[in-house]
Amino acid sequence: MSQKLLIPRAISRSISIRSPSARIRFLKTSSRLFITTNTTRFLNKKDVSNITFYPAFTQLRTMSSSFRDHISSAPDAQFQPEKGRYHLYVSYACPWATRTLIVRQLKGLQDIISFSVVHWHLGEKGWRFAETDENIPDAGPDDLNGAKFIRDIYFSVNPDYTGRFTVPVLWDKKLKTIVNNESSEIIRMLYTDFDGLVADEYKNLNFYAPEYAKQIDEMNDWIYDTINNGVYKSGFASTQEAYEKNVLRLFEALDRVEDILKKSDGPYLLGKTLTEADIRLFPTIIRFDPVYVQHFKCNIKMIRHDYPVIHKWMQHLYWDIPAFKDTCNFEHIKKHYTKSHTQINPFSITPVGPVPDILPKSE
Repeated sequence: MSQKLLIPRAISRSISIRSPSARIRFLKTSSRLFITTNTTRFLNKKDVSNITFYPAFTQLRTMSSSFRDHISSAPDAQFQPEKGRYHLYVSYACPWATRTLIVRQLKGLQDIISFSVVHWHLGEKGWRFAETDENIPDAGPDDLNGAKFIRDIYFSVNPDYTGRFTVPVLWDKKLKTIVNNESSEIIRMLYTDFDGLVADEYKNLNFYAPEYAKQIDEMNDWIYDTINNGVYKSGFASTQEAYEKNVLRLFEALDRVEDILKKSDGPYLLGKTLTEADIRLFPTIIRFDPVYVQHFKCNIKMIRHDYPVIHKWMQHLYWDIPAFKDTCNFEHIKKHYTKSHTQINPFSITPVGPVPDILPKSE
């Protein structure tokens, strides 16, 4: 008879496993996770070495992104671009969700696609909406569907849904369904699919232009693995060996970015043109000094002190392009990490520094 494998809930809320056991699901108790396969057989001890732990909202392609439809103006497309039809559910704390808000504003879609922001706290039932009397700045109830949790949105589409309840969620108000919950696909829809509806000044803005596509894809691959996800693999590492391996790879990658920007003939990763590569990297870099340095033990260097070219790049995006500053909420960011991850910070104390969260351009 198979022996149950008990994983402390504090380790992580999402697990990837490489074994013959195929897909997995989680049965929560008050103090631990029971991990079972899709055949409800409990994992054997031999599977332990194949388990990789990830943070609560890391976008693992095979596990979290279950809705993968697309908006298209093709005549037979189910999801046509229309003003007021679509809605984004996001968290200001989540770097993956923040990407979609940045692009929404860069493309002038504020009056075309609405959005709701969840509470910064990620609890037992996942992301929840703030109550009016909580007075959480820039967050509130779900006025569109009346959901209490993001999970309610998922269950409204599929009552038997067994995946993870992640943000962002691109919601179709007309068909009352989820179009897509993969941030990398959502932002690409926003680049061009609504060009028939936006003002002329936004129509030619494509942050994944064909002439840059190959370079963007190559850059996205290693930046995602070593930086975007690297901070989480460092912070949620359950052994010293895993932590050191990932944190060293992280800073090697940051050194690489510093060198790329130093050699760039413009203010961006690929020169004079803002591209998806910049958009995908920014949410990680803006969180680095305020959160990842101390909370995820990514403290070999700091952006503001040790990476002058990355720092200048980040300051330019934040201070000079409103879409980046307007969608960055340091209160949500700092409180989310420090008060949601009690396995890392059991007393939920939020550090005051660094002060300020981002330095002015003059410094």
